[in-house]
Amino acid sequence: MAAESRRFRDPEEVSSELETAREIKEGFASRGLVGERAPGYFIRTFGCQQNEADSERLAGLCEAMGYSPVPVPEAAKLILVNTCAIREHAEKKALSIIGSFKHVKDADPDVVIGVGGCMAAEEHRANTLKMSYPYVDFVFEPASAYSLPSLVKDAARGRRRFVRESGDAIAEGIPTVRESSHSVWLSVMYGCNNFCSYCIVPYVRGRERSRRPDDIIEEAKRLVDGGAKNITLLGQNVNSYGKDSDGCCDIAELMRRICRIDGDFELRFMTSHPKDASDELIDAIAEEPKIVKHFHLPVQSGSDRILKLMNRHYDRERYLSVVDKLRARVPDVTLTSDIIVGFPGEEEEDFLDTLDLMRRVRYDMIFSFIYSPRVGTPAAKMEPRVPREVSAERMERLLALGTELSEERNSRFVGRTLRVLADGVSRTDPGMMTGRGSPARPVHFPGGEELTGKFVNVKIKSAGAFWVGGEIE
Repeated sequence: MAAESRRFRDPEEVSSELETAREIKEGFASRGLVGERAPGYFIRTFGCQQNEADSERLAGLCEAMGYSPVPVPEAAKLILVNTCAIREHAEKKALSIIGSFKHVKDADPDVVIGVGGCMAAEEHRANTLKMSYPYVDFVFEPASAYSLPSLVKDAARGRRRFVRESGDAIAEGIPTVRESSHSVWLSVMYGCNNFCSYCIVPYVRGRERSRRPDDIIEEAKRLVDGGAKNITLLGQNVNSYGKDSDGCCDIAELMRRICRIDGDFELRFMTSHPKDASDELIDAIAEEPKIVKHFHLPVQSGSDRILKLMNRHYDRERYLSVVDKLRARVPDVTLTSDIIVGFPGEEEEDFLDTLDLMRRVRYDMIFSFIYSPRVGTPAAKMEPRVPREVSAERMERLLALGTELSEERNSRFVGRTLRVLADGVSRTDPGMMTGRGSPARPVHFPGGEELTGKFVNVKIKSAGAFWVGGEIE
């Protein structure tokens, strides 16, 4: 019971923040700042799906305080930047954006600017924001996002705050404003225990904490009742869901329970760690019709030597055994992966092992990255460093092979009919819709906005490396 209480924040703390939000809203109302006159909020999000889900909760708190969303920062009274720390490029881009908001503050000193997310949890970056960005009113770590109302209240009083969270307890009951009503994120756990040598996540998001299954099921029911057609379960390592609790419900059982909810919807999950990809999870994907036949299984490298340096806790043989089990149980599965190129010490032989593994697995799609050192991780001190030009050349070869394999995998759908959830009108062609098929892949087809959020059957007539196209039957 004590361990359970440590995983969750005291409900009174959350209630206190929601009461502060109500007080702020009432203050706006007393000045007639409601409806079209309500102060605006603007959120800029960097990074992964978990950050996107976090921003939806930040938006929920903003609206609980009486703010209304605006499309540009210049129209806002509250600006929030939800940052990412997974690569240096993401951090530099976030800092550049934060720097660009200085002119907004100069034009209106009453504007409140806050910075959250993973970069804000890095001590050296938090210090940079404190010393070099004096117009930033507060900085908060991911686990402190629930305290946004207090941070805004203090900022309005002229007090700068830099929250260094002492614990990572889960705050339940935070209001959420979802970007989409038909395709939604559902966080089931937070943090990571794996400590891969290149990864900053365990240091900025803390250790694994699983939400209660009943809370997740109840939220999933509300989402389905509200029109959700696609639910994606989120976790830094979603496969290890439940291992930090009493163990009565693992990710496979949780997904089966969600599938028993009445309604026409699809269920997805990410991201997975290969060492925790259980037979039970593979069975659930194979047996539950509502689970999309897609498994994102990051391998990072095909070299056992590099995998050991990465502290990945599996080798090539173990990874391939999971792939073989998955393909045996789910023959038409969409298999995607993450790969890092140029990890410290990577030799040409190691890289060729990665290409060989790609040919062996035949991924539907890969997401590849040149290694980016993260301050505070073991890999940041590893030698020798792979020269940038060598990493870039290897990346070109990897991308060429990835494109070839993707084209091959997508071509198998030509002539078949896929069930597709229409996401919206194409940004480049107003007469075309984009959607996600099952098995998972982007699908383009003629249609109008009225189809958004609906399932349609699309006869596939063409295929490229990153999409398939067809017409509604």
